[in-house]
Amino acid sequence: MSMASSSSPVAPRPRIQLDSNLRRWFARNLGLWRSRRLYFFEDGESLRVDMMLRVEIFGEPVEGDAAFRFTWWPEQEFEFFLKKPHYVPSGTMDAHLCGHQLSRSSGYLSDTPTTSQIRQVDEHELIFESHYQEWDILEHTRLVDQDRFRSRSIYSWKNGTLSVAETHHEIRLEEAGEPLPQDAIS
Repeated sequence: MSMASSSSPVAPRPRIQLDSNLRRWFARNLGLWRSRRLYFFEDGESLRVDMMLRVEIFGEPVEGDAAFRFTWWPEQEFEFFLKKPHYVPSGTMDAHLCGHQLSRSSGYLSDTPTTSQIRQVDEHELIFESHYQEWDILEHTRLVDQDRFRSRSIYSWKNGTLSVAETHHEIRLEEAGEPLPQDAIS
């Protein structure tokens, strides 16, 4: 008897998706969020700002396991951007999830591309660690109450000195929309 295995067509293997827990966690963050933020600066000044944040996913990422777009704008400024003009009041950032790294088109306190290391605490919380220019950033983001709320704590050290500590309380206003087309990636 002869085996005819070489004559049968071979179906392409699907790409192995690693870190499905991370992809699932990011998918749980899609939608429109109202972000109430408190900033505590090293000189003792504390400021408030209320922001809007939209998190979207691209249908087919060009690179990485998944690609996202973050868009933000102020809802209520409370003179925050007058007092801290180096903060960007509105903008867009694209990010690619590659294993346990998030590559961003711009940094949290910089407009240069950055990569953050990701640690997963549990199914609801991730920790992002970023190091660029003179900054070291540690960000904890936790989904709460069946993903209706997010709690974020961000600590930023400049040249080894804690310069800014932030707390963000975020409320989901809209669920995720349709995925963005691949050609929308900047």
